[in-house]
Amino acid sequence: MIVTTDVHAPVAKKVPSERTHHGDTFVDDYEWLRDKDDPEVIAYLEGQNAFTEAHTARLEGLRADIFGEIKSRTQETDMSVPSRRGRYWYYARTEEGKQYGSRCRCPIAGDDDWTPPEVVADAPLPGEEVLLDANIEAEGHDFFSLGALTVSDDGNWLAYSTDVVGDERYTLRFKDLRTGDLLDDVIANTAGGAVWSADARHVFYQTVDDAWRPDTVWRHDIGAGTDDVRVFHEPDERYWVGMGATRSDKYLMIGVGSKVTSEVYVLAADDPTGEFHSVAPRVEGVEYSVEHAVIDGSDQFLIVHNDIRDGVKAENFAIDIAPVGDLADRRELIAHDPERRIEDIDAFRDYLVLSYRRAALPKMAIADLRAIDGIPAATDFHEVTFRQELCSAGLAANPEWSTPRLRIGYGSFIDPTEVLDLDVATGELKLLKRQPVLGGYDAADYVQTREWATAADGTEIPLSIVRRKGVDDARPAPLLLYGYGSYEASIDPSFSVSRLSMLDRGVVFVLAHIRGGGEMGRYWYDNGKTLTKKNTFTDFVDAAQHLVDTGWTTPGQMVAEGGSAGGLLVGAVANLAPELFNGILAAVPFVDALTSILDPSLPLTVIEWDEWGNPLHDPEVYAYMRSYSPYENVEAKPYPPILALTSLNDTRVLFTEAAKWVARLQERSTSGNPILLKTEMSAGHGGVSGRYKQWEEVAFELAWILQQTGAVVPD
Repeated sequence: MIVTTDVHAPVAKKVPSERTHHGDTFVDDYEWLRDKDDPEVIAYLEGQNAFTEAHTARLEGLRADIFGEIKSRTQETDMSVPSRRGRYWYYARTEEGKQYGSRCRCPIAGDDDWTPPEVVADAPLPGEEVLLDANIEAEGHDFFSLGALTVSDDGNWLAYSTDVVGDERYTLRFKDLRTGDLLDDVIANTAGGAVWSADARHVFYQTVDDAWRPDTVWRHDIGAGTDDVRVFHEPDERYWVGMGATRSDKYLMIGVGSKVTSEVYVLAADDPTGEFHSVAPRVEGVEYSVEHAVIDGSDQFLIVHNDIRDGVKAENFAIDIAPVGDLADRRELIAHDPERRIEDIDAFRDYLVLSYRRAALPKMAIADLRAIDGIPAATDFHEVTFRQELCSAGLAANPEWSTPRLRIGYGSFIDPTEVLDLDVATGELKLLKRQPVLGGYDAADYVQTREWATAADGTEIPLSIVRRKGVDDARPAPLLLYGYGSYEASIDPSFSVSRLSMLDRGVVFVLAHIRGGGEMGRYWYDNGKTLTKKNTFTDFVDAAQHLVDTGWTTPGQMVAEGGSAGGLLVGAVANLAPELFNGILAAVPFVDALTSILDPSLPLTVIEWDEWGNPLHDPEVYAYMRSYSPYENVEAKPYPPILALTSLNDTRVLFTEAAKWVARLQERSTSGNPILLKTEMSAGHGGVSGRYKQWEEVAFELAWILQQTGAVVPD
C-alpha cells in the first residue's frame, strides 16, 4: 500500500565513516546519528516524528476508538489479591483517572489468618495504609518507573527506588513506616533492587559500571550516617551481579552470571556484616541457581544446574541436594530429562514446587513434604493440571515461607488471568480473582490452537494461533505474526485486553515459537544463537510461508512484529523475505547489532558476546553477523511499509539503531512504501510510562497493524 502525503521524510545527511575489522571495511553514512546531544540529531528525530504523524493522521479516529475500547474493558479502579508477609497483607491499588498505582497493606487478624481479605476495588480495607503512591512520586516528571519496593522483615521500614528519566538508574530512599517519615539517607545511581538483612538495620543494593552492568553490591547501615561498605565486586565484564534472599529469609544471596556461566554466594541473613561464601566454584559453561529448604529439620540447598554427570551434560538441567553444612555431600534429587527443561525449584516450609516446560508449554509439579519421609524422590512431585492445555500456570505471589496454601497464577490466550489458592493435600483450587474484562467478554467467542510449521531443515516450529470464532469462514484472513527468539526467552500463553481490538476486527494473532527462544528446551536456544542465529530468522520466514500455504492469510494481509531482539528478528526478515509481508513493526529494534557488539564500551556489549559471539576478536563470528545484521544488509529492493519505534533514553538498545536503520531504508527502498520512525523523547527501553500513555501507544501500534493487514480501511 502506498500512501501519499505532502510531508516528506527528512533526508539524513551522509557523513561517511569507515569501520574496518578482519580485512572487511564497511562505510557507515549515518553513524553521526549516535550523538543525542547534537541539536541536528534531535532535529532529525523530531522531523521523523512529524513525518510519521502526518502519514498516520488518517488513523487518528481509529486510534481513539481503540483507546476507548481498552479503557472501556478495563476496571480502572481495582486492587490485587492481598499476599501475606509477616504481620500484614500487601496489595496494589489502581484508581480511575490516575496513571500509576499505589502499594498498600493492612494488618492480619492473627497468626492463623491465611484467608486474604476480600478484594474491594473502591474502598480501603480495615487498617489500610498506603506505603507508596506512585502518582505522587511521578508528579512533575514526564517519565516514572519504580525499581525496588521492599519492606523489612519486622514491617517497620520501606526501601524503594525510582527512575524519572528512563535510563534505568534509580535513586534509593527509605521510609519509616511507623511515622511515615522519609530518612535523609538517599542513594543515587543504583541498579534498582534492594534487600534487607534480618536485623532490619542493613540494606544491600547494587550499582552499575559505565556499561550499565550491575557489578557491585553495597551494604548500607540505615540512619547511621556512615559510608556504605562494598561487600562484593565482579571485575569480569561478562558477568552481571544480582542480589536476593531465600524465601525462608534465612540466607542472603549474591548471584553472578554470564549467558553461560554462573556462581552463587550465600550469607546468613542474621549476620549481615559477615562474609559471603560460594556454594560451588565458577566453571565455564556451567550454570546453577540455589534455593534453601528445610527437610526433616535439616537445612539443605537445592541446586538447579546443567553440569556434567557420568559424562553426560544436563543440557535441560537437573537438581541436586546438599546439606548446608556439608556442601561436598551433594547428590542428585531430580535427574536430567531431555524432554523436560527444568527452570526452577521453590521451597516452602511444607512444599517443594518444580517449574519446568515440556512441548513448548510451562508446567508445575508439587511435592508435599508433610507426606514424605526423608528426602523426596522425583516420583513425589505431582503435576498440577488445568482446564486448558494451551495455558500458562505457575507460582504467583507467595512471600510467606510457612503458607498453608500455594498461590497460583493461571491464564491463556483467551482466559483472563486468574489468581488461585491451591490446597496441596486435596488438590482443590479456589478462585480468588479473575481479571475483570468489562463489556460482556465471553471466552467462548474465541479460539486458541497449536500448529506446527516445518522449517527448511525439517525442524517442527510450534505456532500459537488465536482468533475470534467465525474467522475460519473468511480465510484467508488479516494476520499478525509475532516473534522474539533470543536469550532462551519463552513467550507463553497470556491474555491481553488490547489484543481484543484486533481479534474483534477479524485479525488472527500468531506467535511463532522460533529457535533462539526457550520454549522447547535448552537445545532450542542453543540452535538459535551465535553461529546458528540465522535459524531464528529462517524459522520465522518458514512460519510465515506455512501460514500462507495453509490458507490462513496472504502476504498482502500479513504484518510481522518484534521488539528489542525481536526487532533484530523482523529487521533481518525484512531483508530475507520482504515479499511475505505488508507491514513490519519493529519496537526498540536491535537492528545495528554488529556495530554495537563490536564496541565493548557500549552498554551490555561484553556480556552479549556469549549470545551473539565475539565479532571483535573472531573473524568467523564477524563474517556471520555481517551477513545478517539488518542495518548493513539493507539493499535496493522493494521493502514493505515499516514502522520503527524507539526511545531517546533507552540504555539497552540505543535510539541510534532505529534511526540509522530507517535512514538507510528510506534511502534504498524501491517500493515507495512509507518507512516510519517514531521516537519517544522522554522514555527508555520499555517505552512510555503511565497506563493511559501506554494505552495510547498501544492504540497507535494496533491502528497501524489494522491498516496494514487490511482489517480496517481508514477514511
